[in-house]
Amino acid sequence: MATYRQVGKLLGISARLSRPLAGSGFQHAGLHWPSHNKGVLNRWPQNPHWVVPGRTMFVQTQDTPNPNSLKFLPGRTVLEAGTMNFAGPRDAYCSPLARQLFRIDGVKSVFLGPDFITITKSDANMEWKVIKPDVFAAIMDFFTSGLPVVNEDSKPSADTALSDDDDEVVAMIKELLDTRIRPTVQEDGGDVLYRGFEDGVVKLKLQGSCTSCPSSIVTLKNGIQNMLQFYVPEVESVEQVKDEEEEGEAAQV
Repeated sequence: MATYRQVGKLLGISARLSRPLAGSGFQHAGLHWPSHNKGVLNRWPQNPHWVVPGRTMFVQTQDTPNPNSLKFLPGRTVLEAGTMNFAGPRDAYCSPLARQLFRIDGVKSVFLGPDFITITKSDANMEWKVIKPDVFAAIMDFFTSGLPVVNEDSKPSADTALSDDDDEVVAMIKELLDTRIRPTVQEDGGDVLYRGFEDGVVKLKLQGSCTSCPSSIVTLKNGIQNMLQFYVPEVESVEQVKDEEEEGEAAQV
C-alpha cells in the first residue's frame, strides 16, 4: 500500500485533473497536499535486473511500501486485463504460474498484475536475498515454458464493470477507482477492489502488497476516501473489507 508520501500522489492526481468525469456535473478545483510532501513524483527505486547467461529474459525488482512484499517485473505481459490475488497455495489451482511460485520456501502470497508479479514473504525476518534467486528462476522458467499464466476458464473478476443495477453514484465511484485510483495503487504492487456502496460507505478490498501494509489505513482514509468525497459528495467514508483468513491474521498480530 502506498506510504504517507505515496498517498499524497493520489490527491496530487486529482489536483492536476483538468476535466470532470463525464456526466458528473462537478467542476475541477485545486486540491493540495501538505507542503512537506516532497519527492512525491519519485517512484520507488528499481534494483538492478537479474540476467541468466544464455537467456534473453530480464526480470527487474521494485520495492514496495510493504517491506514484506516485492514487485517483480518480467518485462512482458502477465495478465491481459485486471489483477488476480492468490492468498495461499489452495487459491492457485487456476494459475500454473502461481502454483510454481508457491513451491518456493518463504512465499506467502502471489499477486498478478498487468505487467508485474508481487510476492509477499511469510517470514518478516527472512531476507529477500534468500528468496529472490528462486523467484527469478521460477519466473524465467515459466515464461519460457509456453504455459498460460491462468487457465482459459479463469479470468480476473470485473469488479468495477458497470451493471444495469448501478445508479449514477455507483457508476462514478467505479470509474474513479478504475481510471484514477487503481493505476496508482498497482504501481506499488497492489490493487483495490470494489465491494459495494451502502449508506454512504464505499467498501473496498485491498490486495497484493496492500494487504498487510502498515500504511494501508492511511491510504484508505487520507487518499482514496478524500478523492472519492471530492468528486462524489454522497460518499461519507471508505471501509476495508477482509476475508476470514485476513481477519484471523490481524487478530494474531
